[in-house]
Amino acid sequence: MRLIVVSGLSGSGKSVALNMLEDLDYYCVDNLPAGLLPGFIGYTVRTSEPAYRLTAVGVDARNRPEDLADVPRLLDELRRSGIGCELLFLRADNEQLLKRFSETRRRHPLSRSGIGLQEALDQERRLLAPVANAADLTIDTSRLSVHELRDLVRERVVERASGGPSLLFESFAYRHGVPDDADFVFDARALPNPYWNPSLREHTGRDEPIRQFMGAQEEANRFLEDVQGFLERWLPSLVRSNRSYLTVAVGCTGGQHRSVYLAERLATHFQGRYGRTLIRHRDLASRRHE
Repeated sequence: MRLIVVSGLSGSGKSVALNMLEDLDYYCVDNLPAGLLPGFIGYTVRTSEPAYRLTAVGVDARNRPEDLADVPRLLDELRRSGIGCELLFLRADNEQLLKRFSETRRRHPLSRSGIGLQEALDQERRLLAPVANAADLTIDTSRLSVHELRDLVRERVVERASGGPSLLFESFAYRHGVPDDADFVFDARALPNPYWNPSLREHTGRDEPIRQFMGAQEEANRFLEDVQGFLERWLPSLVRSNRSYLTVAVGCTGGQHRSVYLAERLATHFQGRYGRTLIRHRDLASRRHE
């Protein structure tokens, strides 16, 4: 049996995530009142009915605060009873949420007379804080397309090996902000920058010319060895603590060269060692210059 509770900010993609889970044979229920979770679980997950072997339920901010605060305790009880359950939380930055509501012209669930959109978003964050803090996996959808979010749900949640964590190595551009869902962040901006070589500028960290350039830099090799050593030291402890998901982010100025190269090398080094290993280049598709 496996239960996935999907929560998050309105406009962050909860419906997309639940639809993806449903497409992958999960029995899904959206907007279930948090106070009804124990009864729902007793009727579905705790039975031997095959239809409920894979179950996902969406919980949003339209609940009593005390019911939302009780969700982490309920999930802990389920884990202690032997039921595999995970809490997935989706978020996006304020600018993106405002833009999405403006584009769709949808009303925020907490909006009512005298309360504007920004105030509703702030209230929602406060209400969902206990759920967000207890999440097994947080996905920041600010820079994700619908298709990218669906792929992440499939790759990180559904296809995660039951015996190990999902380990994601992510490159990013500091100019676009540090990923909020990263567990470890490493800064590669002090390393030699291929951008300043005109013959390398249009390549990316996935291309052989950049791999050769970075591989010849003593600082880059030392950086890579230090990060690998740090992760080799601490990953086993995190695995023993039953962490289901871990995100390691590497950033440089523009997210095209150094961080991409390093994330690729780290993913290759750790492939298959601690469970499912994935790689994502958050800002590579933008092709922005450093």
